[in-house]
Amino acid sequence: MADLNINLNHGLELQNPVLTASGTFGYGIEFQDFIDLECLGGFIVKGTTLNPREGNPYPRMAETSSGMLNAVGLQNKGVDYFIEHIYPRIQSVKTNILVNVSGSTISDYAATAEKINELEHIPGIELNISCPNVKEGGMAFGTSCISAAEVVKAVRKVYHKHLMVKLSPNVTNIQEIALAVETEGADSVSLINTLLGMAIDARKRKPVLSTVTGGLSGACVKPIALRMVWQVAQVVKIPVIGLGGIMNAMDAIEFLLAGASAIQVGTANFIDPAITLKIKDGINAYLNENGFKSVKEIIGLI
Repeated sequence: MADLNINLNHGLELQNPVLTASGTFGYGIEFQDFIDLECLGGFIVKGTTLNPREGNPYPRMAETSSGMLNAVGLQNKGVDYFIEHIYPRIQSVKTNILVNVSGSTISDYAATAEKINELEHIPGIELNISCPNVKEGGMAFGTSCISAAEVVKAVRKVYHKHLMVKLSPNVTNIQEIALAVETEGADSVSLINTLLGMAIDARKRKPVLSTVTGGLSGACVKPIALRMVWQVAQVVKIPVIGLGGIMNAMDAIEFLLAGASAIQVGTANFIDPAITLKIKDGINAYLNENGFKSVKEIIGLI
């Protein structure tokens, strides 16, 4: 078996480069009947906010050609609920558990991160800067270098473990955003988050989603995600985690070749709840078949 170990720095060492994408894997508990969670490099729990959120009205999911749209709206019961009710149930799982942190203001992000910082068995957080900044008229934190840097700087002051920042693809120059968050202390960046899209029911002559627009994910976004991962890997010194349309092992390998140190599997979990372990085994098989002793040998080969 090839060496699949990847060190993402600042206390986050993965036994293999396969993580799950936030929002597609619940709290991990939901998948325990299908896979051994301890065989993953880690899993990232659903978006967690300072206060409970009801999410958007239904309908908030729609199937599209080779993908799906979602406008769930970060429905969750808040960070205190996570600490009191979810954390005790997952803390003994022997793999990396990260929490996706979301917010509407910089102070929300910082307060949530500070609470999670106290949890011994959570070695890192993934900062979702694709959230709308309510104090700036709803523009996402991650679409501006200034606001992206500000939120990362505030969280870095109170969060002392691995800080992964999830980048939005809905920007003009993703390299600039990546460099801005690296400068303010991000330990790694993950990309891409969903692309903004919409669906229309021609028979009813109305949008399918209650919010009109939503986040597009699935196989259809892979070429864009792959391009952005390659672009970001060219300019940052911190590890890049690639995601967006990874449906099988060869997809994952393409992201590694483009410069990703690890990958996240998202929409594919809805199709096959055991896909993550199949991807891990597929990466191993590829390395063996091509004479590579370690996954590190193929990172950024192109």
